[in-house]
Amino acid sequence: MSRVIAIQNSFTSGELDPKLLSRTDLKAYETGLTTALNVVVLPQGGIKRRPGLKYITELGGSPENGIRLVPFEFNTSDAYLLAFTHNRMAVIKNGVLQTNIAGSGNNYLTTTITSAMLTKMCWTQSADTIIMVQEDMVPKRITRTSDTAWTIADVTFDFNPQYAPSFTIVDTSSAGTLTPSAVSGNITLTAQHSIFSSSHVGQYINVIGGSSFGRARIVEFNSVTVVKAHVEIPFFNTDAITNANWELETGYVDTFSSSKGFPRSACFHQGRLYFGGSKSRPSTIFASRINEFFNFNPGEGNADDAFVATLDTNQLNAIVDIISANYLQIFTTGGEFYAPQEFSDPLTPTNFIAKLQSSHGSKENVRVQNVAGGTLYIQRQGKALNEFLFSSGEDAYTSTQISLLSSHLLNTPTDMSIRKATSTDEGDRLALVNSGDGSMAVYTLLRDQQIVAASKFITDGTFLNIATVVSDQYVAVKRIINSANKYYIELFDEDFTLDSSVSGGAAASHSSGHLNAKSVKVIGDGVMQANVTAGASTITFASSTSTSYQAGLDYTVTVKTLPIEPSIQGYASLKGFKKRVLEVNAFLNETQNLTINSNTIPIRTLGTDNLDVGIPEFTGTKTLHGILGYSLTGQIEIGQSAPLKLHLLGMDYKISTGA
Repeated sequence: MSRVIAIQNSFTSGELDPKLLSRTDLKAYETGLTTALNVVVLPQGGIKRRPGLKYITELGGSPENGIRLVPFEFNTSDAYLLAFTHNRMAVIKNGVLQTNIAGSGNNYLTTTITSAMLTKMCWTQSADTIIMVQEDMVPKRITRTSDTAWTIADVTFDFNPQYAPSFTIVDTSSAGTLTPSAVSGNITLTAQHSIFSSSHVGQYINVIGGSSFGRARIVEFNSVTVVKAHVEIPFFNTDAITNANWELETGYVDTFSSSKGFPRSACFHQGRLYFGGSKSRPSTIFASRINEFFNFNPGEGNADDAFVATLDTNQLNAIVDIISANYLQIFTTGGEFYAPQEFSDPLTPTNFIAKLQSSHGSKENVRVQNVAGGTLYIQRQGKALNEFLFSSGEDAYTSTQISLLSSHLLNTPTDMSIRKATSTDEGDRLALVNSGDGSMAVYTLLRDQQIVAASKFITDGTFLNIATVVSDQYVAVKRIINSANKYYIELFDEDFTLDSSVSGGAAASHSSGHLNAKSVKVIGDGVMQANVTAGASTITFASSTSTSYQAGLDYTVTVKTLPIEPSIQGYASLKGFKKRVLEVNAFLNETQNLTINSNTIPIRTLGTDNLDVGIPEFTGTKTLHGILGYSLTGQIEIGQSAPLKLHLLGMDYKISTGA
């Protein structure tokens, strides 16, 4: 029999895929875990109980059929969460639901966006305007002028992009002369004889010879001899054009229409509004005229004119998202592209080209996320999280799977959001909502230190959507309350250790009808009270003497080490040997509650601490002796018996081995 000491100073690999439990040769094995449930891995190496969820509001508008959370950030002071359900948009600012929206007397704005549109909706923002697109929906323009003054309307295109599946030259040999009122801009065209009809709106007049030259698109029918038009190629003069020198081209159709579909993705990039794909043209990029976001008139092909470009691939792969970064990035179902450019030269109709960089493909309807210079996307099959990152050495983008060690946590992701680090005590936090089981895969990211640490969040319910507004992460959650499905907006909050929670000052009860008939945990002045059952409108506390309360739903915290595999003299491996944990030393920071292998570790010091107040936050080492029984793994499980603070820095433990 031998005795050894195992040390785990860091947990920065997070929860590892069960398929890796025998890979003791991996460096990640030294800092990994079997289970990291409802904890956040810190870049310094420790783990903390995840923030609780603060209850914000219940959603109306048939949320059971679809919900979409959209951030709207005008600046750090004027930042909002837009919560969409069927034909409704609610507005939340700083965790507070806004009321009397647009003077309606309601806490929502009525929209024409249906439940069926929400799952495929994409958006982009510039200043106080957000553009929302979906392949079956006329693009929407949402504007804000104050916290409660919001408008939503269909985008009106100054010029809808056109294409001609086939076009026909209408015989104008007997139409006589055609006279333009001006050589450029919006003009009137007058024919000598009857030639025009209302069906010619959207079609083209082409001047092909004589003393003039030009091209104009008909935009309005006035009479059989008079139409209004927009000049794309200027005329030489306003002289009457003989019938032999002009023609009427027909067959052109609006690219964006109910029959052809509407844009699937959008972004603002270097003064243009870019649309990516539509039903009829799924792999085509549409770029507006510079600083004229709704003008898609290609004009003469000048540097500031609009343009249309179709991706050059051997497969017809639909564009699912486009991102403005150092370069324009284009994500399709079949591969990842970027548009190279010199930084001093913007993209133009003549220099635009999209280069294929990798062929993993992106999952539809999951927005890609920018973080620390890279772009994160879910691979097409929904089984991997990839990073699209530019390499200056190779002058190209590479696509790397960063979820390789924790792919088991990805269960058909349907939404993801990144929360940027707000201090040196944390990393960027990427959360992915899994539709397969309603859980959330959470990654702590710190590229400088090559940290990708995964954990899993669950709650008493199902996570549906997530969105980050500045540094606030909101979630849409489905909970079963009194045998009925309820749909809530809740906010991750470091001040809370319970879910769907409410808080308040001194009182005997608190309004909390959203938890009707649920067994609720109550913390008063940091002291755990007896569980209570929430009423139809309030929670009545067991003790009413506290000056502040928090009440809500508890969630399980579990941290389990990997099977112990220390290197000891005389043993090539400890696999197959029974192990007994003799002692565990847990290194803690500001911790109030801890269990080790189901043994509650006392935090209070009897004879010193006042038992009538909340448990003080402990920093230091707590030791557990004499864990009974042998096992083949020798694993340690950290948990909690009460919803209080937990911050585990690391631990070491003594084990004995036997045959």
